[in-house]
Amino acid sequence: AQNWRVGAKGWTTAIPPNLTKVYGQQPISLDDLYQQCLKWGQRLKEHIAPTEVMLQRALEDGQKVLLEGAQGSMLDLDHGSYPYVTSSSPSIGGACVGLGLSPRAIERVAGVFKAYCTRVGSGPMPSEMLDDTGNLLREKASEYGTTTGRPRRIGWFDAVAGRYTALLNGFDCLVLTRLDVLDGLPSVKICIAYEVDGQVTKDLPGSTSVLERCQPVYEEIPGWNSPTAGATDINQLPKEAMTYVRRIEELVGCPVHLISTGPNREETILVKPLF
Repeated sequence: AQNWRVGAKGWTTAIPPNLTKVYGQQPISLDDLYQQCLKWGQRLKEHIAPTEVMLQRALEDGQKVLLEGAQGSMLDLDHGSYPYVTSSSPSIGGACVGLGLSPRAIERVAGVFKAYCTRVGSGPMPSEMLDDTGNLLREKASEYGTTTGRPRRIGWFDAVAGRYTALLNGFDCLVLTRLDVLDGLPSVKICIAYEVDGQVTKDLPGSTSVLERCQPVYEEIPGWNSPTAGATDINQLPKEAMTYVRRIEELVGCPVHLISTGPNREETILVKPLF
């Protein structure tokens, strides 16, 4: 109640004064907003239904249901790098909890990885590139937050985190996106292990404070001069790019079934069917 006060024409925003004193806008009338919401509700009500019932009926009818998760497993509230996480579960468990599905209803799981790593905001990122290469990839791929516009942190592919998320989610196959962003680099690196407190580990630490102290152990692979951008067939990829893809498969322990080589839908290589 402290965020609203009664004005001559009804309820208006007063505390906090973000709109009026920070952005120089007029206060919002709660009465007007309420009436607008009623209109939206009338238009949308025929499209609103219990999601659990809708999905169960579709499955009972033999239909195929495709679920798309948001964000990434390292931001998972329970299994991510807490406290640098989101407020929900982006891992496969969140699909069951969020949609009211039985775990038995999920037939296959595809993991989606970029050909390099990104992260927005704070949190441990052992393979982060704080150099010109990282800046180059950020600009080339327009790696800026969609909502905030904040520059994303860029890192080499982290196979330790990749393997962890593959085991956590039970991936059946991988989708590797933005391979074309790495075109033209003299060499590419993969983080194959971490070094922490004088020890080398290939397992993701259970403690975020330990993960923050981890240093990457890299494996360097020759880059490719022939472009992958726009490729639609696996045979169009340079052998060095294929070496990179195969090495990711080996390290993560999961086959790549789809490779994205550009922003357009047709710029895709279907190695094997996903489902």
